[in-house]
Amino acid sequence: MIFEQMPLAYIMYFMLYGGVTLVSIIGCLYLLFREGNAFASDVTPSVRLRRWVVAFFAVSFLSHVWWFLFFALSHDTSPAKYVAITVLDTVTLFPAVAGTLIYMLQDYKRPIWPVYVAMLPSVLLGAIQMLNPEDNYMLIESVYVLSFYVLLVVYMLFAVKQYGRWLRDNYADLERKEVWKTQVAVIVSLLVFIFYWIDNNITIAYLLQITNLWLIAILLWRVETLPQLDAAIHTPLAAANGKDGKVAGMETFAQIERLLAEHCVARQLYLQHDLTLAQLAQAVGTNRLYLSQYFSGKGNTYNTYINDLRIDHFVGLFREATAARRPFTLQQLASDSGYRSYSTFSLAFRQRMGQSVKAWMRNMSIQ
Repeated sequence: MIFEQMPLAYIMYFMLYGGVTLVSIIGCLYLLFREGNAFASDVTPSVRLRRWVVAFFAVSFLSHVWWFLFFALSHDTSPAKYVAITVLDTVTLFPAVAGTLIYMLQDYKRPIWPVYVAMLPSVLLGAIQMLNPEDNYMLIESVYVLSFYVLLVVYMLFAVKQYGRWLRDNYADLERKEVWKTQVAVIVSLLVFIFYWIDNNITIAYLLQITNLWLIAILLWRVETLPQLDAAIHTPLAAANGKDGKVAGMETFAQIERLLAEHCVARQLYLQHDLTLAQLAQAVGTNRLYLSQYFSGKGNTYNTYINDLRIDHFVGLFREATAARRPFTLQQLASDSGYRSYSTFSLAFRQRMGQSVKAWMRNMSIQ
């Protein structure tokens, strides 16, 4: 029997290992065959992100299966087979992770093929190690994969920062749109995987499986809740400056300011949930790129502009309700001010007023 004379810690580990394997395939099949979202039915998900997460779950499942077969069922633990499975793990896992990270940013202009090209040296080093087992090519392989991991992390840090700027320039409600927490989860999981590859002791093995479960859960949540956003995240400079490559002038800015006052402020368009920069530009009759330049010229962002109007509207509603002594809830006032989520409103209020809503209310009652 496989588990005869095996310490309890290892038996518990294999139970955890099997659980992660099962959860991986369940998550894969769920995303593959279910249409729509179970937990956020109002969200239109990114199809490409869904497919890449399916690929990642499938790779995770297969990785668990072939490593279990290698250690538990095979009596031949030759270096050649170990190297072959290690290389197979690397060339399937890293592209799946990279694809998931990139398409979470919903920037379809970022190519995936450089990741596959970067895996070619890993395959070559693995082949050399299998042909010449006496040579320690695995050390070179480990250094190369670690270097690739570091470059991927650095690249994603810059990409996520760029994505965050794009969100704030185009969306007033950032709830469910920011992805940095998920990126941190993926990076931590990759880091644990690297540690396990370098020193595969039982403690790190446990930690690796636990982080796998955490990663599966957070990716499922992200696929369910991240809405499909505009595909064109990064606009070339010439396009951003208008069709002729010119920047909008002061006269255009003055016109935009007047249009915003007439349409966005007077008609209270800012109360519309999930109002985007493109929608506002169409409503006021101007160019989306000129409107973006207008906010940049004011040292502002679209996100800040809309939230300032919403917070001012909330303050007005609060004062009216308290003056008339009408019963109200903060959640209802926040919703009437254009916020779908109270947590989003609370954060925007703190950024605008420099204090929490309740602290502001206490100060208002003292005055």
